[in-house]
Amino acid sequence: MQAHSCTAARTHTLYVLRARPGRLCASGQAGLGIFASGFAKPGRNPDPVAMASAHPNRPRPPAMLLLLALLQFSLGASKINCATPPDNSTDVLWLQAFKHGITSDPSGWFSSWNSSANHCMCSSSIGNLTFLRTLNLSKNSFSGRLPPLNHLQKIQVLDLSSNRLHDSIPDAITNCSSLRKIRLTTNFLAGEIPPKVGLLSNLILLGLSDNDLTGTIPPILGNITSMQRLGVSYNNLTGRIPDELGKLTNMWRLLLGGNSLSGGFPRCLFNLSNSLQILGLESNMLSKELPPNMGDDLPNLQMLSLHDNMFEGQIPASLGNATWLEEFALGNNNLTGTVGEWIGKLTQLRVLFLYANSFIGPLPSSLGQLAQLEELNLGNNNLTGPIPPLGQLTQLEELSLANNKFEGPIPLLDQLTQLTYLNLGNNKFGGSIPPTLGNLQQLSYLDLSQNNLEGNIPIQLSSLTSLYKLNLSSNKLTGKIS
Repeated sequence: MQAHSCTAARTHTLYVLRARPGRLCASGQAGLGIFASGFAKPGRNPDPVAMASAHPNRPRPPAMLLLLALLQFSLGASKINCATPPDNSTDVLWLQAFKHGITSDPSGWFSSWNSSANHCMCSSSIGNLTFLRTLNLSKNSFSGRLPPLNHLQKIQVLDLSSNRLHDSIPDAITNCSSLRKIRLTTNFLAGEIPPKVGLLSNLILLGLSDNDLTGTIPPILGNITSMQRLGVSYNNLTGRIPDELGKLTNMWRLLLGGNSLSGGFPRCLFNLSNSLQILGLESNMLSKELPPNMGDDLPNLQMLSLHDNMFEGQIPASLGNATWLEEFALGNNNLTGTVGEWIGKLTQLRVLFLYANSFIGPLPSSLGQLAQLEELNLGNNNLTGPIPPLGQLTQLEELSLANNKFEGPIPLLDQLTQLTYLNLGNNKFGGSIPPTLGNLQQLSYLDLSQNNLEGNIPIQLSSLTSLYKLNLSSNKLTGKIS
């Protein structure tokens, strides 16, 4: 296995689900942010995971000025002699069609544009659209439909993401045979994914996430062997994940979450063992047992998001061999068995979500070796026994072990000074509340309710000045409240 084959891409930022442990808001949008802009679609309640890093009040860039800048860099537009303009008529015709299809342009970018194809537009905000290669009108408020794209014959990058475009994706997009990147995420596009997209043999990125697309994933997409990033998450797609996707051996990021896809885990993806790093299949209707060899066949995974499905059986121990994993989400499935000691081999883990399954038994002691962990959610299972030492998890910010059957004293957590969220509610913890919890100065949420805790409330808790929620109900606490 050539694990080194993907090391050049290790610097890619992981835009992942950041569901808050203990909230059990299991519907995460794993990777919508990979293709979308981070702006909520107007009128739609965005998923809290996908929008975790969104900045909805950020000023939106003037799309036409951005386009002009791109043209100046890539085409040398500032050096074009306006007296003898080159033939850019096809580019202008497309923009005319786009302008006429727009039903809302609140920012007024098109209002001052002279759209005559014969007009030298040196004084306009668009510039000379000679042999247009890149068109970026993202993060505006354009409404309307996409016009046919056959006029943009040399276009390589098309980005209309984060607008309010509707209707279907035109088949004519396949006439733009030079297209390498298509970003149409976070719009209101409907209809099916045009199968003819599979004819765009130069495509390396197709981003259609967060729309209203229906139908199935076209198997012909497997013909685009140059594809590296495919995102169709958070639409209304149905059916099975086509085996043809296994032919995309250059794929390193695949996002299919937030649909109604069915069947088992797609074994065709094992053909992508040397390339696949980010896999989002969350919030679908996938079922059956996870393949026992999946960790051996997908050793380069950095993010694996399978939460909110119907997977059953045990977690494959082979996932301990996927040692590049940083984010691992299996919450809200029908998984059983124990959490094995192999989990300690995943030393790069920053996020581990195993909540809302039917796991039993004690936690493995190796869990305490995951020194990079920032978020750990094991809530809503049937886990038992005492908590193993967690003092090495000094990067941990959020910890939820709620709604299990843990017993014994509350573990010493005073070294976890980054903790902002701690939920140990509805277990069988006994003894007193550790005064050392007062050392967790970043703590804003503390829930120790529904346990067997005794004694006084430690005075040290009064030093938690960032605390906005404290729940100590349904215990056996005594003394005075001061």
